[in-house]
Amino acid sequence: MHQSTTTTGGHALSTQGHTAKRLTHGHLVRRLSQLYVGLALYGASSALLVEAGLGLEPWNVLHQGLAERTGLTIGVVSIIVGAAVLLLWIPLRQRPGLGTVSNVFVVGLAMDGTLALLPETHTLAVRIPLLLAGIVLNGVATGLYIAARFGPGPRDGLMTGLHQRTGRSIRLMRTAVEIAVVVTGFALGGTVGVGTVLYAVSIGPLAQLFLRVFAVPSASDGSTVVATGQPRGAILRP
Repeated sequence: MHQSTTTTGGHALSTQGHTAKRLTHGHLVRRLSQLYVGLALYGASSALLVEAGLGLEPWNVLHQGLAERTGLTIGVVSIIVGAAVLLLWIPLRQRPGLGTVSNVFVVGLAMDGTLALLPETHTLAVRIPLLLAGIVLNGVATGLYIAARFGPGPRDGLMTGLHQRTGRSIRLMRTAVEIAVVVTGFALGGTVGVGTVLYAVSIGPLAQLFLRVFAVPSASDGSTVVATGQPRGAILRP
């Protein structure tokens, strides 16, 4: 009788172990899926804003300006700038995650791929919906990839690194960096317009909404990790 009880107990423990492994595996698969779908959609949303031609988000103003000067595609410039910014993490003592490195390549490739598929648009009746769709899709993408919790994008890490090294607020660092980026990009030929302003005022609320929608439950206790306020690693931009 005692041996039977032990065997049954061992079987129960084994079953629980297999269940835990399946849950952990499923949790990782979901996070990885969110990461790469989010980054791909981020690149696609940026392409919609480029095609709309009514103003880009700050870093893509710089990317577009550099693309105009170098003859490279905006996606390739995004990859090069992302890699260069990532190098700045070294003196700032920031540690990249899988999401950080993936961000450098996936967003740029998705942007170029989407631009290659989009037809040229000229009328406002098409460009305005493209702009609005791009901003909303950007919010969806931001919620997806940040909620996956694989590390901030290289540009976000630059801002948090500057915050830690200087003691200044993240908001101040973000504002200073993005003003410099926009001014430089505009001087190089990047597009600044109503879309830039609309993006600036709407991306925060949109991203916060979709962070809650796509929050991934913890693998250990089933609790849901929800971003509140403005988390350090989630400055709403890859």
